[in-house]
Amino acid sequence: MYALKNKVQLIGNLGNAPEVKNLDGGKKMARFSIATNETYRNMKGEKVTDTQWHNIVAWGKVAEIAEKYLQKGSEVALEGKLVSRSYNDKEGNKKYITEVQVNEILMLGEKHGAKA
Repeated sequence: MYALKNKVQLIGNLGNAPEVKNLDGGKKMARFSIATNETYRNMKGEKVTDTQWHNIVAWGKVAEIAEKYLQKGSEVALEGKLVSRSYNDKEGNKKYITEVQVNEILMLGEKHGAKA
């Protein structure tokens, strides 16, 4: 097997408008979440839709595009990598989070089709 890579591709809809922060040095960061849906039939033959929520983070130019063009409900195709990190909450408890660090966004839907 050739070298394995950390690569994620998702198509889904934004659950909220991107939250954008301007960091020291002029770098921009955008955070948002997207929902992906998978439909299947259960053992009884009933149609079931499974919705998964994914935390997304974008930096630099991709964050600027997200800020300018994305809104709640926007349908997007994303490509990026999984990033895991930890932090301490206000009570001092260690929390773990996994995000998709996106490096490419393709806006889908009737009005879009632009690529970042």
